[in-house]
Amino acid sequence: MSHNVYTITDASFDAEVANQPGIVLLDFWADWCGPCKMLAPVLSDIAGEYQGALRVAKLNADQNTATCDRYTVRGLPTLLLFVDGVEKERLVGTISKTRLAAVLDNYLED
Repeated sequence: MSHNVYTITDASFDAEVANQPGIVLLDFWADWCGPCKMLAPVLSDIAGEYQGALRVAKLNADQNTATCDRYTVRGLPTLLLFVDGVEKERLVGTISKTRLAAVLDNYLED
């Protein structure tokens, strides 16, 4: 995991995401999830390339079920994009770096 990717838990979610100004991309993942492992390098690259413009964070879905329930996360990986603490975009499954960058760029242009 990149040093630009933050780890979020149920306990830190409100402070680090829900009450955080700006843009946060949150990855819900699990150790056993193959597609999650495939997505990890993409998120690491995005975190580095968009450093200063947004925060990239990961939340282990098996260890943090309260946040998963709060946002009705049922499939992994799930990416939620928050702007000023409000969910604006939800992407379920693997996604290419190009596609993810296009989604992020839409919010950074505003």
